[in-house]
Amino acid sequence: MPREFNRSDRVADALQRSLANYIRTEVGDPRLGMVNINSVTVNRDLANAKVYVTVVGAETDAEAEASVAILNKASGYLRNLVSKDLTLRSTPKIQFYYDATAVRGQKISSLIDRAVAEDKSHHADDED
Repeated sequence: MPREFNRSDRVADALQRSLANYIRTEVGDPRLGMVNINSVTVNRDLANAKVYVTVVGAETDAEAEASVAILNKASGYLRNLVSKDLTLRSTPKIQFYYDATAVRGQKISSLIDRAVAEDKSHHADDED
């Protein structure tokens, strides 16, 4: 019976859990806000990891990109911490990316809600 998940998926999950813990506890930069790790993808050779994050409370994309730059600067330190946490022969090189899909989804959802509310108000006016 084949495995449901390949090794890179299992490493990505372990890396996500470990990074979430270490970003919260070990990265002490006051400019860095609260960071959510949306997903982690690891190459098949386990050499590189792409970590997609969103920044809670960032007003603009520039603020979020600044937080991602802070994380990328600390990626070597985080890689060292993760290597002690996980039992891997070699720890993947970590690269952080800003993931704006959650922000775009919220904007689209609010636009849909506003359009539905306007449509209901127009139908209520037509019935009167």
